[in-house]
Amino acid sequence: MVREIVKRLLSAVVILILLSVFVFALFYIAPGNPARLIAGEKASKEVLEQVTRNLGLDRPLWQQYLSFVGNAVHGDFGISYRSQMPVADLIAARLPVTFSLVGGAMLLWLLIGIPLGVVSATHPNTWRDRLAQVLSQLFISMPSFVLGMFMLYLLYYLPRRHGMMLFPAGGYSQLAHGFAQWAWHMALPWLTLALLMAALYQRLTRAEMLDVLGEDYIRTARAKGLPEYKVIYKHGLRSTLTVLTTQLGADIGSLLSGSIIIEQVFGLQGVGTLAVNSVNSQDRPVVIGVVLLGGFFIVMMNLLVDALHVALEPTLRK
Repeated sequence: MVREIVKRLLSAVVILILLSVFVFALFYIAPGNPARLIAGEKASKEVLEQVTRNLGLDRPLWQQYLSFVGNAVHGDFGISYRSQMPVADLIAARLPVTFSLVGGAMLLWLLIGIPLGVVSATHPNTWRDRLAQVLSQLFISMPSFVLGMFMLYLLYYLPRRHGMMLFPAGGYSQLAHGFAQWAWHMALPWLTLALLMAALYQRLTRAEMLDVLGEDYIRTARAKGLPEYKVIYKHGLRSTLTVLTTQLGADIGSLLSGSIIIEQVFGLQGVGTLAVNSVNSQDRPVVIGVVLLGGFFIVMMNLLVDALHVALEPTLRK
């Protein structure tokens, strides 16, 4: 078990190193002069050379890379070209918004998707199964911005036309201002993202449960007279958790690096919005910081999933 954990940790380190090499090559070796972006198009040659020296761009590439990695390890991603603020501070200011969005939506989509998947698997080809399948296919096929706009129209615009205020149109209220206010502002983004993701988890749970419920040990458990709910939840659902946790780890890691469309629709100034604005303004340090942070989240979530697999599968603890 210890050897397996060490192997996974070493693998994570290698992945992060390869990601850092890719990002460095993409933004530091690719065409384009960062010094020119900072100094401006009309800057003199002397000013341009001074900015180049300040950025360390006059040093050999291997020295630039080691400096880049060393700074990144300490959370220093440089200074934003546009705002002249530390990139780490810009990202840290946006992380609570993204964490709030992904965390709340995750709870909802698990509470919606997994039970629906269990119902579909335990009642195949019934009206309940067909209804769940139709709904999941609908939300999987629906673009996120379309669902977001529909939620705004249904739960914000229409009630407001009739003098009611069910939910705000968007924006973010800090948790420090009160839990109720924070949750009220996040309700529509949570519901939108949760419905999109719950559709995937319903289909995944249904497919895995159908396979598991046909196994010999499930028939044996029923033959022993175990209550049906124990057969389904203790034996059937538990066997599907490995697949579900793998999918969950990948989804959370990706969403934490920025749920761009949902943030844009509901006016949430999260990491995804920061990334889009930085790409549009060619603010390379901010883009680098967001990419490295996203890669870190994905790798860490995969490590967490591996630890959960060990907890769920006793055979892996040997």
